[in-house]
Parts: sequence; structure tokens; C-alpha cells
Amino acid sequence: MLSNIKIVLVETSHPGNIGAVARAMKNMKMTNLSLVAPKIFPSADATSRASGADDILARATVCQSLEEAIADCQLVIGASARCRTISWPELTPRQCAEKLAVEAQAAKAAIIFGRENSGLKNHELDQCRYLLRIPCNSEYSSLNLAAAVQVICYELFVASGQSHEIMIGDKGEDPLATTAQMEMFYDHLYEALTDIGFMHPDKSKSIMRRLRRLFNRAQLDTKEVDILRGILRMSQGHKRNQ
Repeated sequence: MLSNIKIVLVETSHPGNIGAVARAMKNMKMTNLSLVAPKIFPSADATSRASGADDILARATVCQSLEEAIADCQLVIGASARCRTISWPELTPRQCAEKLAVEAQAAKAAIIFGRENSGLKNHELDQCRYLLRIPCNSEYSSLNLAAAVQVICYELFVASGQSHEIMIGDKGEDPLATTAQMEMFYDHLYEALTDIGFMHPDKSKSIMRRLRRLFNRAQLDTKEVDILRGILRMSQGHKRNQ
């Protein structure tokens, strides 16, 4: 289960935090680290703070965009301490670990952590199925990056020792759609809704955000995405032939 989960750090500003995250991961037998446009990496500071977790840093994947980092994942969870205008389905660290203990047996998952000073942006959370929040002191709720990752990795480590029956789908069914496939579907959906005159420029972002939430909850497999895109193509063709 743990080998199917990657930790993704977005635009980390201090390389020491990357090293501290690698150490937190190795403590809990997690090995997959992806870095999205880190300010400085590789770095001696990162190696020093890793304290023996150099192998995690050596295997870390450096990506230029979040889309690239999560393209092969079927389940994406975004960690955030800030409240959002539009609510996402939320998980605590324990709920997250329990969910991944089941779903990450058969699918690849990513847990995304944002910038040290500002976290994840809304358009980055748009690509997440769940919002992960760590309960803590309301009067002092700022966790540093490595501490937040440590909390999550600990819960994943504990959950990985439990026996769970895989509940997503039956043997022989199509696999869950990847993030890349879902992004192509959302692009196609936006295009089709525009073609049929449903979209209004001043409301398109909020509508697409709600549609993303709807389809993310459905956990579409690859065949279902193909069916939906076929429906979109037919509706576009019908509209153009009128």
C-alpha cells in the first residue's frame, strides 16, 4: 500500500524542509517523493536535514508542474490548513489513512502539500478529490511542512499494518481513471458545455469547480470516462448540425 502513495511538495522554498520531509517519510517506510518546481534542489541543506534519508532524496522526482507530478495517480488528496469558499469533502489524517489502506492497494495515490507560507492555491485543489486537514490548536494552527508530513506518514504507516479487503470495483473491471485522463475529460466537458451555450463567462469557473467535485466523488473508471466523452462528442456534433 505504501509503495503506491507519493508525497508531493509544491514550490518548496527552503531546501532544508525537503530534507526534513525525506527523513519523516523514511521513518514511516515511505519512499515516493515528488517535488514540483522547488526553489533550490538538490542542496547540501536538504541532504543535511535528511539525516540518513539520502536515498529518498536521490529517488525524488522533480517536476515542473503539479499536473506532471500527479498524472499517473487515480486518487489525489490536498493538504491545507486554510478554510475555502467552496467546501471540499474533508478528511482527517486517520480517515485519509484508512481510505488509502483500501484504495491504494489497487491504485496510485498522491498527497499534496503546498508552499510553506501560502499552501495550495484553489486551482491546485481543483485537481484533488479530498481536502486533508490536521486538527490542532485553533489558537496556534501553523504546522511546519515536515511536521505535517510526519503526522500523515505516521497514520499511513499504522494503517498499512491492518488487513483490509479491497472494496473499489470487482476483479476484472476497468481501472480507475488517472488524473491525466480526468483532466482531458474536464477540458472536453468545458468545451462541450461552451458549444451548447450552457457556460457563461462570469460563472464558468465556479460551475467547473462544482462539476469537478461531482465527478471526483464518482471515482470514474477508464471505461466510464470514455462513455462520457462519447456522449460529449455526440452532443457537440448534434449542436453543430442544427
